[in-house]
Amino acid sequence: VQLQASGGGRVLPGESLRLSCAASSAIVNTYAVGWFRQAPGKEREFVAVITGSGRSTYYTDSVKGRFTASRDDAKKTVYLQMDGLKTEDTAVYYCAADPQSWHVGSRTEADYDYWGQGTLVTVSS
Repeated sequence: VQLQASGGGRVLPGESLRLSCAASSAIVNTYAVGWFRQAPGKEREFVAVITGSGRSTYYTDSVKGRFTASRDDAKKTVYLQMDGLKTEDTAVYYCAADPQSWHVGSRTEADYDYWGQGTLVTVSS
């Protein structure tokens, strides 16, 4: 299974971006897919996750109400819509897939077996 994250870029504070995570195999449609980010000089952190069914999503507190995870199984793609971006959202964003169905909305990196290469989001005026 390969994941490819895309959609990063440079935006002004308050603007929006939509990240995409495209999977090489439809089996990912049954996996939870999470988003993590790593800001310069900081450790990678959990951002959001959407369950395999797509019925549930979980977010870290700092992005609740601004970010939305969704999935399009026909396209084997998971999205992260990011609205109201702030300078502190600047980071490399990674998507990852967790094949274990009993990990409901895991925020733990070790639970994710497959990782994309990351896409850079820069929020700056």
